[in-house]
Amino acid sequence: MFERFTTSARQVVKGAVMYADGTGSGTVGEAELLLALLDRTGTPAADVLTALGAAGRRAAIERDLAAVRRRGGISAGDAKALAGLGIDVEEVVAQVERVHGPGALAGPAETARRRGRPLRRPFAREAKSVLERSLRISLGRGDKYIGDEHLLLALTARPGVAAHVLADHGVTYVQVERFLTGRRAEAG
Repeated sequence: MFERFTTSARQVVKGAVMYADGTGSGTVGEAELLLALLDRTGTPAADVLTALGAAGRRAAIERDLAAVRRRGGISAGDAKALAGLGIDVEEVVAQVERVHGPGALAGPAETARRRGRPLRRPFAREAKSVLERSLRISLGRGDKYIGDEHLLLALTARPGVAAHVLADHGVTYVQVERFLTGRRAEAG
């Protein structure tokens, strides 16, 4: 599958690994893929994110991703739904952090190294799913490659951390698809 990845898509994957290293995350997940996509410039995904205003809201998106990570993967929408049931997620997180320390729900922080080499960061199940979905989306669009635009479509195609955070910032699958289809029509 990776042989189909464009240079930009490969850079997104490498960037996601770097973000996982930077956060001490044990795995590469959707959040890291999204952050790496937000780093891109002059690519189809970067053009979409800029046109839809997400590139200009990077700091807010990063804060939202960090908040989801702190809550153990619970999105703002999920927290709101739980609040409707009388469950205050922020209070639960605060109680867990009082007992187990800050960031206790964020997952294991791995800072150890093996024989002087950095740990390999495996891809979490949801990130693997995004990569597989990007292939299906590429094939469905009739493309013979997987570009960063396919990764963005895959991130927004199904519910998940990245899709929820992007939707909170006005970026949905329908909007991304509409932009890319319009761009293709202009070029064709």
